[in-house]
Amino acid sequence: MWMLTVNVDQAEALGRLLAPVRDRISVDTFTDTRYYPPPSASKRDVAMYFLVMVAMDHRLSRPGRPYEGVVEGERYHGADLLYRLGMKRYTEDPGFFEASRLARVRDRDVVRWLSASDGRGGMVSPPDPRVRAELLRDLGRKLEALYGGDPFALIVESRGMLRRGVGDGFIDRLKVFKAYQDPVEKKAFLLAKFLERRHVLEVADHYNKEVPVDNHLVRIAVRTGIVGLSRPMIEKMARFVPFTEWEDISLRLAARQAYRIVSQASGIDPFMLDDFLWMFGRRSCTRDGPTCRASCRNGCSAIGGCDSNGSCIFSPVCRAYRNPLLMVPEHTFLETWWY
Repeated sequence: MWMLTVNVDQAEALGRLLAPVRDRISVDTFTDTRYYPPPSASKRDVAMYFLVMVAMDHRLSRPGRPYEGVVEGERYHGADLLYRLGMKRYTEDPGFFEASRLARVRDRDVVRWLSASDGRGGMVSPPDPRVRAELLRDLGRKLEALYGGDPFALIVESRGMLRRGVGDGFIDRLKVFKAYQDPVEKKAFLLAKFLERRHVLEVADHYNKEVPVDNHLVRIAVRTGIVGLSRPMIEKMARFVPFTEWEDISLRLAARQAYRIVSQASGIDPFMLDDFLWMFGRRSCTRDGPTCRASCRNGCSAIGGCDSNGSCIFSPVCRAYRNPLLMVPEHTFLETWWY
């Protein structure tokens, strides 16, 4: 039976636990020129770059097929590789990031652009290039038709509001593009976070911010118990049985609501909270080797994921820490471009 709850008391407890580390959270400025345009880039160029890259930032690795490659002698994985190749294209062919060019992108263009050496004599490329190309064409055509090809016009017309009136806010306006039609708005809020951090989008209604919910954040929500699932759903996650579309949406919406409570209880801005949680999911509460079942790693301690004894900072309240049945990997929902 499908049963799902947002555990308010547990979310508030997690928030109180996070409050003392609030000032230690490392906030990414998104100015590392390996991945992002330099600080000197115009607001229009920055807006266009992130609008394009976030549109394709989904499901890069698949079971048995990691998206991991070598660019100019350095190895990158997942989103790091995607954005590294994005900046390589931005530097070598900036005209690619124009609406008129995007409107004509073909599948093979995406494959050539986003492929890299695997370091072993072969090549690695992202899955579903047809979908990514379609999302870019849709983005280019609608940008031309609605905003004269200028992504900054979308920001100006939203007047700094994430939600405004009947669909006039930034998040709502993004829904016209196929890439940003996820019901849980992961890509939309990720884009808003990028653009706010780069001072391109000045958010006026901070109360409408949400964390961009991806698999890392869902995994943490279920393990810590801020989202409760019935036993059959836990077992479904443990066996990697694919969730239905409805189950995925319900689970991520519950996680988003729970993290809103965590944000309020901790006093941490939702976009800053996302910075921490995303890195925490990558380095500490990993899918297969979480810190509490292994040991504190340098990458984990560097983000404040461990206490002075080398234990996970969430262990005092985390339900999976005490109940191994809740130490599930993550829910399976692969065939999507939502996140």
